[in-house]
Amino acid sequence: MKLLHISDLHLGKKINGIDMLEDQRYILGRILSVAESEKVSAVLIAGDVYDKHNPSPMAVKLLDEFLTAFSLKGIEVFLISGNHDEAERLSFGSRLMEESGVHIYSSFDGRIKKYSAEDEYGTLKIHLLPYVYPEKVKMYYPDSNINSYQSAIDEIISATEINENERNILVTHQFVTASGVEPQQSDSESRLCVGGTFNIDASSFDKFDYVALGHIHSAQKIGRDTIRYCGTPLKYSASEMKQIKSVTIVEIKGKGEVVSQTIPLSPKHDMREVRGTLAELTSPSVQKTEDYIHIVLTDEDEQYNASDKLEVFYPNYLTIRVENSRTSQAATAIAMSESIAKKTPEELFEEFYLLQNGVELSDEKKAIMTEVFNEGRRGEI
Repeated sequence: MKLLHISDLHLGKKINGIDMLEDQRYILGRILSVAESEKVSAVLIAGDVYDKHNPSPMAVKLLDEFLTAFSLKGIEVFLISGNHDEAERLSFGSRLMEESGVHIYSSFDGRIKKYSAEDEYGTLKIHLLPYVYPEKVKMYYPDSNINSYQSAIDEIISATEINENERNILVTHQFVTASGVEPQQSDSESRLCVGGTFNIDASSFDKFDYVALGHIHSAQKIGRDTIRYCGTPLKYSASEMKQIKSVTIVEIKGKGEVVSQTIPLSPKHDMREVRGTLAELTSPSVQKTEDYIHIVLTDEDEQYNASDKLEVFYPNYLTIRVENSRTSQAATAIAMSESIAKKTPEELFEEFYLLQNGVELSDEKKAIMTEVFNEGRRGEI
């Protein structure tokens, strides 16, 4: 059985005020074409369908068209909510859509939702688990010690009956790590990971043959090859400019026989960087582009009306940044100030003493210094 794994559509997203809806419409069409050419049986959509909890009417309409297109082609859809989605809004009409092969599980009700599919290799179970908060999980498991995302997910999975003789797939939207190693991240995703609080270790999913993840915007495996983030179908930040966006095709044969591949997606407009002086970037030889451009100006002197001149050639430019000898010096100063801000007064004094005297503070002088600073903190001097 072949499956198409996508996530993080972020329908309705705007980047620096530019509406991405038409680019999203185009890329959804490309995804539909891949699904047809690969002859997939189902599509797994692992959350962050919308960019906002309150999506625009046009974003809602676009999702409706996308899901309807799959349904009309006889391709089943399994969709969960992510942290950007408003669960109740996303689930509107979901019971009616079940009859059309569109299965939406967005509002967690205390359990993993399971579906069965049959092929020549037997039964394939597709398990859906939307984005959940520990506080909500604890409502359904009041007697359990749930104090983190890790314990919440572990509790849900342990309460789920999973036949490990069958093939099992999980679709979920969480921040998953492998033995503490975090996934490669981008600037455009909501940072869930704060001191490991939101981390869920990949070992929690050992009972599943394939785990279709959403949330991280770069396509990558987490630990083993069969736990994967598929990434976004479009570039949503400057940190993603060098990425090749794709969809993930998963082929599952017998138990444990899982092969995945990524198929690149070509956008309507690329996101990229151009770099040079204002004269170079606006010379007659430069062709106008509709791509989303991050501009880096390298002029040493200030350029007046630069944005107006650049807009003629780059009407969809997103940012203009200046990089020259002065900005390089400023960046170094900022980096130094940030480094200083992280140090204690004692550490700064020790560095100053070494710089001035060429020798380190003795233990006796360190003790005196520490006492002086402590007196200052207590307001005694």
